[in-house]
Amino acid sequence: MAATLAGCATPGVHQGTGQAATVIASFVYRCESGRIIEAAYRADGTAAVRYAEQTHLMHVAVSGSGARYVGDGLEWWTKGTGAGAPGTLLRHSADDTTGAVIESCVQKQGRSP
Repeated sequence: MAATLAGCATPGVHQGTGQAATVIASFVYRCESGRIIEAAYRADGTAAVRYAEQTHLMHVAVSGSGARYVGDGLEWWTKGTGAGAPGTLLRHSADDTTGAVIESCVQKQGRSP
């Protein structure tokens, strides 16, 4: 997915996690609960996912379809890009299995600033 995202974003630097890394794409998702998730996909294969005023640094993980990132006991799974593309935030278990859905979201139009 990183290659797909690279073609549609302006590079930048995200420093919310205390580490500077080149951001290749960032998107905003509106969730069914009304909350917002901001996801910044980085050149090093990680994603900084901001949810409920906390930023979680996640690493890319194997998925059968779409892009999947795990870290901090959470899992962020997206499929496609563009307005309306789905994103799901889930619990991630210590045994590397997917847990309960926390948020079901869709990508808003455009990228985050």
